[in-house]
Amino acid sequence: MNYMHHRRLAVLAHRVLVSHVVLVKHSSSATTSKLWYAQSNFPSPRNNGFSFIRAFSFAAPNRRTPDPDDPSTLMKEDGVALCSQMWIDNFRAPDATATNLTTFLRRFELWVLAYQKVCADDMGAYMPRSAIQRSALEDLLALRNAVLDSRFKWGARLEFFIKSPKDKTEYESLSKRKIKAILTTTQPAAFQDKIVQEVLFMILEPIYEARFSEKSFAFRPGRNAHSVLRTIRRNFAGYLWYIKGDLSTILDGMKVGLVISALMRDVRDKKVIDLVKAALVTPVITSQVEEKKKTKKRKHQKKRVLAEDEPKPDPYWLETFFGFAPEEAEKLPSWGHCGILSPLLANVCLDELDRWMEGKIKEFYRPSKSDVIWNSPDGEVEQGNTSWPEFVPTSGPDKTRKMDYIRYGGHILIGVRGPRADAAILRKQLIEFCDQKYRLNLDNESLPIEHITKGIMFLDHVLCRRVVYPTLRFTATGGKIISEKGVGTLLSVTASLKQSIKQFRKLNFLKGDRDPDPQPCFRMFHATQAHTNAQMNKLLSTMVEWYRYADNRKKIVNFCSYIIRGSLAKLYAAKYKLRSRAKVYKIGARNLSRPLKEKKGQSPEYHNLLRMGLVESIDGLQYTRMSLVPETDYNPFPSNWRPDHEKFLLEFIKLDDSKTLEEQRSGLQEQGLVSPQDYISMLVWNYKRRAIIVDQLSVGNSGVSDAQREKEMVLGSTHENDDHGSKDNEDKEEGFHAAQI
Repeated sequence: MNYMHHRRLAVLAHRVLVSHVVLVKHSSSATTSKLWYAQSNFPSPRNNGFSFIRAFSFAAPNRRTPDPDDPSTLMKEDGVALCSQMWIDNFRAPDATATNLTTFLRRFELWVLAYQKVCADDMGAYMPRSAIQRSALEDLLALRNAVLDSRFKWGARLEFFIKSPKDKTEYESLSKRKIKAILTTTQPAAFQDKIVQEVLFMILEPIYEARFSEKSFAFRPGRNAHSVLRTIRRNFAGYLWYIKGDLSTILDGMKVGLVISALMRDVRDKKVIDLVKAALVTPVITSQVEEKKKTKKRKHQKKRVLAEDEPKPDPYWLETFFGFAPEEAEKLPSWGHCGILSPLLANVCLDELDRWMEGKIKEFYRPSKSDVIWNSPDGEVEQGNTSWPEFVPTSGPDKTRKMDYIRYGGHILIGVRGPRADAAILRKQLIEFCDQKYRLNLDNESLPIEHITKGIMFLDHVLCRRVVYPTLRFTATGGKIISEKGVGTLLSVTASLKQSIKQFRKLNFLKGDRDPDPQPCFRMFHATQAHTNAQMNKLLSTMVEWYRYADNRKKIVNFCSYIIRGSLAKLYAAKYKLRSRAKVYKIGARNLSRPLKEKKGQSPEYHNLLRMGLVESIDGLQYTRMSLVPETDYNPFPSNWRPDHEKFLLEFIKLDDSKTLEEQRSGLQEQGLVSPQDYISMLVWNYKRRAIIVDQLSVGNSGVSDAQREKEMVLGSTHENDDHGSKDNEDKEEGFHAAQI
């Protein structure tokens, strides 16, 4: 049976081989086929057929070459890791000109990451990479190819390469009226435009963040209004004259040539420059179609139900807090179709002003030897009391000339220590610079010069000066101060109560100026008492954090709590028909934590129902008393402060450099120290050489001191012979010294 089975396999292999040879003969000459047959080392049909089958079974299959247009093959690296590497490279060489940015435009990982970020903003939920559908990846790849091939157009209304996952509109089946409305009215930015903006932002942001001046704080990661206030408290003490300027007209828009020229100072990539230029040049349609007003109004209007993938609107407390935005933070630039690129481009243009002012600061600085703080030739040296930087002691008649500058968006603040004539000369030079660079017509009224005694308003905080007197002594008769001579001045940063009243009036929380009277917030009329109190507690917590660095933090927060508590009391009085605020406070307590209305015939009390879970808990309003408000944060601000992400980047770059390791090693050798790695290697080497068992030492020498135990662990047993020589003794001493370290 085995013989017959082997025979059949041999015949089968012979037939396959003959048919293959016939095909080869038909396709080529006879000589070539014979040569191929001879060199192929195929087994003879007369031999066993298993060797022939083995040869075909282990033959390498023809592998399919990867498709360059397949989205799955293009995602070779994580998008976040790629962005991190871009930040590291730019901070490692901040002065290098960016030339080849098209390679980053080709990286499909950045496009997928941009798609995830835009979906999170558009749908209110983060979409992981595994949840992105194959069709969406193909559309995203088509968008990338269109951008690279210059086929992409900003502001498309009907034809898209990719649409939002929640956009179910079929644009091919729309009526002419709807198409006309889409083409002629103001529409939100297209989904594909947001993706392209996000990709450009991820490429350009690390380039310019490594180059931007430390004097600018708006529209930058890690920098906010609190950073400005702390910097002012740290660096602006001792200045007498202040120049406050409003350059916010630049944020409304600039000429395309000025923006592109500012962009090309550091970026020399034609594809990226053309994309930004096209976004600035393409017109934005802002006209609206007049709709007929409906005369008939519904008596009861139904509440709109949100779709499943529609993000929830901002809560009431967040909308209210946004109404408290200071004047300097109200305006957000929006240039053409640039979208989120607009704030970055505004900072790129205004960075020239920052650099010019930095040069003026160095040029203006003239130290005086009689000055008690700024008397060194280098103005950047840390001087004075670092734990109390806002205090400046009184100096002699000849004082140091010094100047500082800060910018938040389109608003600038310049502090001058010197005569007013110097501030006037600087203002004139600033007007000429803005006219030459930005075609901005400024005058003396737009750049007023004010003395510190009048109070300078910036970010809804007032900068003023207080004179610090020595220890006050009183006489026995009249209580008159004996010493009236001040020992120095103190820069005070206080929140503006007048500005807070103005913001509350704008939000319809109160009326009147001198005697503000709270008004009921009827927007929360249909909400429960627990929900209303929770919303207002969030608002109060946010305002406490906003006024964190104000000297009058307790006073301003207590005033805000009084206005909000009075507004809620009037709302509850109107809702539950209690007639007055006094009755509301009597029933609901001072913080409005007790329920104001109970059902008729309800026998259990509120705390029993709360324990059974039949009613929701009501949180009382916070900060109803001034003693409950936290103190002002006076933690000293570092002179060369940087955000945390920049610190980590610079530290990583420093540790990644081989020179740092060599410097550390040389420093250890000079000081006679031992690095932890050398110490561990010394312990291991001594263990191998002496064959010390650590467990025996720890158990057997329980009464021995720790120093002696470490000495025995490093040097070995003390019961060795004394004939090892001086070299071994030196090794022991070095090892013992390392153990002590």
